[in-house]
Amino acid sequence: MELVIFLGVVGIICLIGLIYTYTPSKSGYMKNNSNKGIQNNKHYLSRSVRWIVFIFIVGIGGYLALPSNYYLRRALTHLLPKIDQYPIFENRVVKAGSPRPWELSEAYNTKSIPERYLPRFEELGTVAYVIIQDNRLLFEQYWEDYSPESHSNSFSMAKSIVSLAIGWAIDDGFIRNVDQPVSDFFPEFKGYDGKALTLRHLLTMSAGVDFDEAYSSPFSPTTQLYYGDDLQEIAFGMKEIDEPGVNFIYQSGVTQLLGFIVEKATGEKLSDYVSRKLWTPMHAEESALWSLDRKDGMEKAYCCFNSNARDFARFGQLLLNNGQWDGQQLISPAYLAEATSPDTRLVYKDLGKPNHCYGFQYWILDYKGMKIPYMRGILGQYVFTLPEKNAVIVRLGHKRSDTYTADQHYPDDINTWLDAAMDLLQ
Repeated sequence: MELVIFLGVVGIICLIGLIYTYTPSKSGYMKNNSNKGIQNNKHYLSRSVRWIVFIFIVGIGGYLALPSNYYLRRALTHLLPKIDQYPIFENRVVKAGSPRPWELSEAYNTKSIPERYLPRFEELGTVAYVIIQDNRLLFEQYWEDYSPESHSNSFSMAKSIVSLAIGWAIDDGFIRNVDQPVSDFFPEFKGYDGKALTLRHLLTMSAGVDFDEAYSSPFSPTTQLYYGDDLQEIAFGMKEIDEPGVNFIYQSGVTQLLGFIVEKATGEKLSDYVSRKLWTPMHAEESALWSLDRKDGMEKAYCCFNSNARDFARFGQLLLNNGQWDGQQLISPAYLAEATSPDTRLVYKDLGKPNHCYGFQYWILDYKGMKIPYMRGILGQYVFTLPEKNAVIVRLGHKRSDTYTADQHYPDDINTWLDAAMDLLQ
């Protein structure tokens, strides 16, 4: 709306300029039937066009120069998000304090991805494909200039990491339980029509807030979250407009609010808490980078955890281990069980049917009779956990499919990554 009003003002100014510069003098009017008069009119028209272009360019430049449009300048500069954009942001290190490489399976890379799957791998710009089975590295392949150490953006897979952080905060006593009201941390979220907004509502994307999850518009709050420099303004600017706990509506702003709650409850930066509670105990090989909104600012909790395929696989292994690592219980099994189960009491608003695919910031699907919880990012970032196969599959890349399966409504490229894995698993 701000842009519409601004462009309207610019248009009026341009119209005034056109009238002023094109209105001929009396003597010019008397000569309108002469060649000279026609030339004068062409001159006036040419000058008016130049004025309009000048005023329009200056107006747009002035609009973009407004401090509130910092995100828009960056969006126009960098366009759509990419998997390797972390250098354009400030980042906070998620320290890997006790690195340990995966043990190699005896069958490590003895098989290759079957030829019939490779066109799809290449079409969607796959850069990494990793399979862990029986807690060992079974298979890995990289494309372009990517390697086992290459950082790539998690995008919305980070939402699952934030869910884990909430679970740890409950285990640590910083949060009572998932039904604790958000207002205990931030009183401005008072609830809707007498019903309190709780952490469960945030975790299950049933908050009933007005956040518009739009990826193609440069003016959407999603774009502001990604390219902007004030995550707090957007997260705390969300309005409660509907009863929470009724409809599943996917909203990144809700996860960002969860990130602020973790920070408020624990007294630690989100990156530091994740490093201490997860990244170091899981023996990640490389330190990760979590992109911030500005220098010394807040993590983009809803996205932008930058790591490599081998270390992303550790999140899946944690689920296989029921929250344990090296005999140490890192997170409650009960929390993980609830996090990776869909809340079927919710209505999937876009589909108009019960939610069977989303838990606490985790997606869930049924594949050939196997229940698979998984992490998912917008450009085809995936970590699949297959308990029946004691396996984890990681796929990173530049794109995912634009078409969705009819029955479970997930991007249909997922079938490629799972089908290929079935041929590679022992």
